[in-house]
Amino acid sequence: MIGQTGFKEFSKDGDLIIGGVFALSTTRKLIDNGYHALPYTYCKKLNDRELKFARIVMFTVEEINRDTKLLPGLSLGYRLYNGCGEENLIRAAMEAVNGEDSKGCADQIQALLGHSSSGVSKDINIILSPLSIPQVSHLSTCACLSDKRQFPTFFRTVPSDRFQIIGLVQLMKYFDWRWVGIIYCQGVYSEEGTMAFAKEAEKEGICVEYRLPYSKTHVKFPAIVEALRKSSSKVVLLFLPLSFTKSFLSEIEKYNITGKQWVGSEAWITQTDLASVGRKSVLQGAMGFALPQASIPGLGEFLLSFKPSDEPQSAIVKDFWESFFDCSFSPSNTSATCTGTEDLSTVSSDYTDVTHFRPENNVYKAVYLVAYAIHSLLQCHNGSNPTTGKSCVTKDQVLEHIKYMNFTTQSGAKVFFDENGDSVAQYDLVNWQIKDDGSVEIVNIGQFDTSLPEGQKFKLKDNTRIVWGGNSIEVPRSVCREPCPPGTRKAINKRKPVCCFDCFECPEGTISNETNSPDCLICPPEFWPNEKKDQCLPKPTEYLSYKEIMGALLTGFGCVGIFLSLLTLIIFLTHKETPIVKANNSELSFLLLFSLTLCFLCSLTFIGRPSDWSCMLRHTAFGITFVLCISCVLGKTIVVLMAFRATLPGRNMMKWFGPAQQRLSVLSFTLVQVVICVLWLTTNPPFPRMNMIYYKDKIILECALGSAVGFWAVLGYIGLLALLCFILAFFARKLPDSFNEAKLITFSMLIFCAVWITFIPAYVSSPGKFTVAVEIFAILASSFALLTCIFVPKCYIIIFRPEQNSKRHLMGKIPPRTL
Repeated sequence: MIGQTGFKEFSKDGDLIIGGVFALSTTRKLIDNGYHALPYTYCKKLNDRELKFARIVMFTVEEINRDTKLLPGLSLGYRLYNGCGEENLIRAAMEAVNGEDSKGCADQIQALLGHSSSGVSKDINIILSPLSIPQVSHLSTCACLSDKRQFPTFFRTVPSDRFQIIGLVQLMKYFDWRWVGIIYCQGVYSEEGTMAFAKEAEKEGICVEYRLPYSKTHVKFPAIVEALRKSSSKVVLLFLPLSFTKSFLSEIEKYNITGKQWVGSEAWITQTDLASVGRKSVLQGAMGFALPQASIPGLGEFLLSFKPSDEPQSAIVKDFWESFFDCSFSPSNTSATCTGTEDLSTVSSDYTDVTHFRPENNVYKAVYLVAYAIHSLLQCHNGSNPTTGKSCVTKDQVLEHIKYMNFTTQSGAKVFFDENGDSVAQYDLVNWQIKDDGSVEIVNIGQFDTSLPEGQKFKLKDNTRIVWGGNSIEVPRSVCREPCPPGTRKAINKRKPVCCFDCFECPEGTISNETNSPDCLICPPEFWPNEKKDQCLPKPTEYLSYKEIMGALLTGFGCVGIFLSLLTLIIFLTHKETPIVKANNSELSFLLLFSLTLCFLCSLTFIGRPSDWSCMLRHTAFGITFVLCISCVLGKTIVVLMAFRATLPGRNMMKWFGPAQQRLSVLSFTLVQVVICVLWLTTNPPFPRMNMIYYKDKIILECALGSAVGFWAVLGYIGLLALLCFILAFFARKLPDSFNEAKLITFSMLIFCAVWITFIPAYVSSPGKFTVAVEIFAILASSFALLTCIFVPKCYIIIFRPEQNSKRHLMGKIPPRTL
């Protein structure tokens, strides 16, 4: 497995040793020699940040050794290894575990620090777990490493990506970014992270439009650019390790990709060296969660005071130095000669950035974790350990104590683990604000803290200026479909992601008063949706009102009828002694005029809002007054017939139908209708009703008949009397002109019957208030027919032809006319 050794880069002797694996050099290049000689690899790129992590281990060990309370009487040492490429890093870890054979067991490491990469840490722990050697990583964030069945000896001082994923989802939920794209790469960190994000996002209703794999070979990069340009999502999650992010940004800045809000993972979101003028269109306004800032006294000075002479045996330190100052320790014609005393504070690199300590604090805590675990292990008293509560274990078993560690470093950082070996998750939400010169200010605009209660874990800082991506002056909108507004319902389209739902307008009679409502609610019977269909409003009521045009017109005609009836009555009263008034039973004429006045009056009871009394009054008053009217007409018809028969020799018919009999007949006919109405009102009277069946969007206030039999009995009785009157008048139509009132009665009854025959189908088929209007029209039309046909000719003679208003004229012989 080892294959080769010699990966140790820095070391310090001590009573207890901590091991560490760091990738100080990266990007291996293979030299195959045409396979005529043994192929070999070499590393052509240096990693400033990994050097920084190694130096922090040295700083922390020295700080612990100066502490008289921690590990008193013992000194802590370290062995730090460098590997280029995953295979060499695993070899370096094995070399760290094996130690130097000449020193035996005393030289074995108590714990191994590293690695930064989740994939490398995963492979290393598979080897370390059977040996019960604890591994503490400062930057391996893959959630897969929380599985204690596979990685029982793995711990980390950096939060698991599981918490970062939850934070990223909460961030997108907060800004309502429901439609996002993801760019990732091959590798445990990126692949596991994006899969976890997609699952967590789905729980919150956030959809992933695309997941584009990125490779440093750039083979598929044009496809990535094309997808970014065509996509409708405005938010792009760039979940890549730092090295892949640098490669990706160096390519993407060649294309004019604008209008996107980029969200980064903690692996690169605080790397200020990524910013440049050419990348402003991409990185301006970028957001992401970063490890919290920390203050570590003395660390900045320690890092910047580093000199090659501090590690004279290390060749890679000289390589770093030559890279920092663009010089050479070997004589060269192309570059200056390195002195080894150059000032690091004049260099801008990951190593010399000491303004903020974020992942650096995790390295610092990792070293302290091992030191406190060893310290706890050495506190055995009477065979029991105060930390674990268990029996004392041997010196080389630090693992059991790391599980129970809970301490605070000198910088104030709390360190403890959950059952999965994960530390508490705390993140700063940062926002990239790039200046015109390409420099960037990474502004802390919020935080995500899993130790806080639900609802308080994620929050933004107050009064903080946020720069948005895509040159937007407000929060970018990134949704596949805008939320369904109230008045519509949300329907999932099975052929599309859940965020790309369809919105359908609520059906007639239903509403939705919430955004993205899954269903539409049916309004109660008395209510109807408004135009937007977002609330139920009381249905408008409809009835024939005095205030509307049709009601006003019918009221006007009714009043005109009353006026003409009263006017005719006055004319007849003032001329009651004239032959034309006396000729046809003036008493019946006055009673007929009175009944016509009541007929016109009863039409007014049909107008207005129905009530209990108006519903009972309108039908009964109509029935009784019309029977009274028809009874009078019938009496006049009989009088005409009797009068004619009485003029024949040997006949004395009038004694059988004199004034008393006429009054009795009218009373008898009317009493029959009164009995019918009383029976109707006592059994099942008319009543006001809200008709919500005929119209869906309004309520018809109407008078229900109660008993349909009663209503049609009233109408039928009126029709029977009218038909009888018509037949008798028809028989009397050819009498001499002086008794020709029967001819006028015949014509009036013809109109009366025609009106009421046409009334029945019109009444049945007319909706709402038009039913009432048809009934009023029938009442008015038949009343006007009687008034006009019977009384207008007489009034004409009384007023305009007074010479014809004489007994001699009425007794004169006038040739008869046929009807």
